[in-house]
Amino acid sequence: MEKVSKAYAMAHAKCPRCRKGNMFANSMYGFHTQKMNKSCPYCGFVFEQEPGYFYVSMFASYALNVAEMVAAVIAIYTFTHNTSSPWLYIFLILGVSVILSPFNFRYSRVMLLYWLTPRGVKYHPEIKPLPTYHQNEGQLK
Repeated sequence: MEKVSKAYAMAHAKCPRCRKGNMFANSMYGFHTQKMNKSCPYCGFVFEQEPGYFYVSMFASYALNVAEMVAAVIAIYTFTHNTSSPWLYIFLILGVSVILSPFNFRYSRVMLLYWLTPRGVKYHPEIKPLPTYHQNEGQLK
């Protein structure tokens, strides 16, 4: 079996156990809602470990949002040297928050599953796919 690196699997939002199945049913940006699969379509790993498990991801999303806002404010100040107009910074912060909200939603959950899972999910590259897994689509049929 081909081993998949943890960084690659996190960047592509793959299952933390098999690193092959998609955690999300849709792409990050598009005209559809963000929908997370209940379980891995490849190995069957249940993503929500217990009821309310992903409430903690709100804190990770908040931390990502604050870091992005600070970086955006520093970048805009570096380019414009504008300290007199608060509206520039307000609109920038609101714009960055709205544009990056799908990213924050997705990767706060990915970080939670990879780094903060209480049971310590281990990577098992030898796991065989479920009989209902279709390689070309990556979804349950």
